[in-house]
Amino acid sequence: MGAITSTNVATAIVKLVAADALPALMGNLVMGNLVNRDYEATLARAGDTVNVPIPPTLVANNIVDGAAVQLQNPPPGNAQIVLTNHVEASFQIPDVAKVLAVPDLLKLYMQPAVVAIAESIESDILSLYPMFTANTAVGTGGTAITESVVDAAETALFSAKVPSSSAKYLVVSPSTYSELRQIPRFSEFNTVGEAGLRAMIDGSVGKMKDFYIFRSQFVPTTGSSPITTHNLAFARDAIGLVVRKLPQPLPGTGAIAEYAELGNFGMRVTMSYQPNTLAQQFTVDVLYGVGALRNNFAVQVLS
Repeated sequence: MGAITSTNVATAIVKLVAADALPALMGNLVMGNLVNRDYEATLARAGDTVNVPIPPTLVANNIVDGAAVQLQNPPPGNAQIVLTNHVEASFQIPDVAKVLAVPDLLKLYMQPAVVAIAESIESDILSLYPMFTANTAVGTGGTAITESVVDAAETALFSAKVPSSSAKYLVVSPSTYSELRQIPRFSEFNTVGEAGLRAMIDGSVGKMKDFYIFRSQFVPTTGSSPITTHNLAFARDAIGLVVRKLPQPLPGTGAIAEYAELGNFGMRVTMSYQPNTLAQQFTVDVLYGVGALRNNFAVQVLS
């Protein structure tokens, strides 16, 4: 058994914080959990470009007996996503030993940092809505969403050849979600059974017109009178979230970093001592970029 040293203890503290950080972050993500996540443990820096391959399009050829096959060699598509977002949330803990002895105190410090990063990721992904122009937007700005609008969004994605086996999502603003819960045919037990009961009592819309429906406080709005809400209906491969590993601090600088990696997502947790405040500083940071992968796999749903 190795000797217990201050270095070992410091490393253990950072590992403990990192272990708590990532699950909490994933629990606060909505869009980040629904889109196509591309994560590699390769080191990168802000401004780097990542090439995300997109499957090529092939066509079916009618072959007659004895004829040769028609060989197709289309190059795969490519979406370039730039790692433009390096976000961090830092906090200080005066008495680390006390925090480690009482785990709830660690959560007290960690949760605001994690929520701040999750909000940044959510906002950046939802701000991609202007890039989805292949399908005509459905709904009308400043008007309550209706069943026919949701139906039109699903039809648009089907017509765009989104595979039927692909899960489809509709992420809406809080007010739009409230409007969905009040559509009579989907909020009454006598019309949709248990699903209507859940909408009335639990407040959960669940699934409608083949969409899994979620709400987010970060759905963008434009205009003033009326305000247009840019909800988004999409399949997973419409949007890419690319995350890359940040380098370790330089040795001997007094900072210790650990990585937390889970489900195609990763973050760095760094601990350093701040002599001016006699406290340990923790920084949770993530390097990522977002972009549209398949323009035709998403449609704006205005309300």
